[in-house]
Amino acid sequence: MPAFLLRHEVVVEPYLGASAYGPRYGPQVTVAGLLEQGTRTVRAPSGAEVTSSSTLRAPLDAPDIPPQSRVTLPDGDQTTVIAVLRHDGGGLPTPDHVEVQLA
Repeated sequence: MPAFLLRHEVVVEPYLGASAYGPRYGPQVTVAGLLEQGTRTVRAPSGAEVTSSSTLRAPLDAPDIPPQSRVTLPDGDQTTVIAVLRHDGGGLPTPDHVEVQLA
């Protein structure tokens, strides 16, 4: 993914799993990418159709962002990760990136 497209920074708290007190998250990491805000229907890992409000496109070497991670957008709004899709052209001249679908 070309560096000039990395216009936005979001803060990601990676989902670590559930605990007796609710979800557990790892340390915050800042991820640069291209944030597109717009509502669309996407398929969650469970197979259910859900509504996504935003999509973050980040470089392939971005930190791991598992589903259910907590994400703080540039405007301060918090959301969660629905699914993460890897787009890798395998050496072809394509805009390789990770697509992070946000609730």
